[in-house]
Amino acid sequence: MVNSLGMSLLHLYMPLVGWVGLGWMCGRLLPLQIPYLLGKYLFWCGVPLSVIGFLYQADLSGPVWLASLVAWGGISTGLPLMWSWIQWQIHRGSLSPPLQRLQQPKTQASLLLVATLGNTGYLGYPVILALVGAPYFGWAIFYDMATIVVGAYGIGVLLASRLGQAHRTLAQAVQAIVINPTLWSCFVGMALRSLTLPSALVSILQAIAWSSVVLALLLIGMRLSQLATWNHVRLVSVSLGIKLLLLPLTMGILLSLLGFDGAPRLVMVLQAAMPPAFSTLVLAENFELDRETTVTALALGSVALLITLPVWVWLFPV
Repeated sequence: MVNSLGMSLLHLYMPLVGWVGLGWMCGRLLPLQIPYLLGKYLFWCGVPLSVIGFLYQADLSGPVWLASLVAWGGISTGLPLMWSWIQWQIHRGSLSPPLQRLQQPKTQASLLLVATLGNTGYLGYPVILALVGAPYFGWAIFYDMATIVVGAYGIGVLLASRLGQAHRTLAQAVQAIVINPTLWSCFVGMALRSLTLPSALVSILQAIAWSSVVLALLLIGMRLSQLATWNHVRLVSVSLGIKLLLLPLTMGILLSLLGFDGAPRLVMVLQAAMPPAFSTLVLAENFELDRETTVTALALGSVALLITLPVWVWLFPV
């Protein structure tokens, strides 16, 4: 059992570290405009087409919709916890130098996003496939869809548009959600499931979906290579503690008390345990949030994932 888990983790870690490492090297060599354009492509094309491709072939039989409720529960728990900590720090008196950025709305938005939105797609999918298997991939899909629609491109867009560098009205924030391409791609993906698409088109969608996963890992590496300082480690430590430790542990205990066990429980715990989502970086790029804080959280969260994954598999076994 231990050897099997170790081999599964090894096969999982090698491509993750490899693609991010390649992105880091590319970030050192390529012009700064490249990661910016890549982020735009993933926001408008890569991510929406990935959602359609993954949804079309996913096995959605059984009570997989319950994973969406768990995802919403995690978001509704993490947001008030992070917001309460930010407000407590601001109102308790003078802030120490590492925490003075908390007074900036764009930093508040970045911390709220990294504390609640997990990388349930770009990292969650390969993690679930490697550690749990394809038969339970539908649970990962529904968890990810809830995170994308309600979290990243629902609440996330609303927060980013309201607290970002360019302040917007509520109507403009709602408009940003409505025209979001990922939101509509979810409806398109569900609608296409009732149709029989040509095998060539299905293959193209799958190729785009998985290539977008690779491009996302490359972009994370590119942004990590541009990180000039680690001075924001203390600033993001609480948000990472909520995202990587508190939320998955709480979800795992509650799911156990509600009668969930085995693979479905592990899938939802692993999804809850994912580090800050790549979508937080996409939102930071598009809405001018605190990019340095976001990238620091992504970097530390991605490294911490290598340590925390075996813990969750051990605490909540299949």
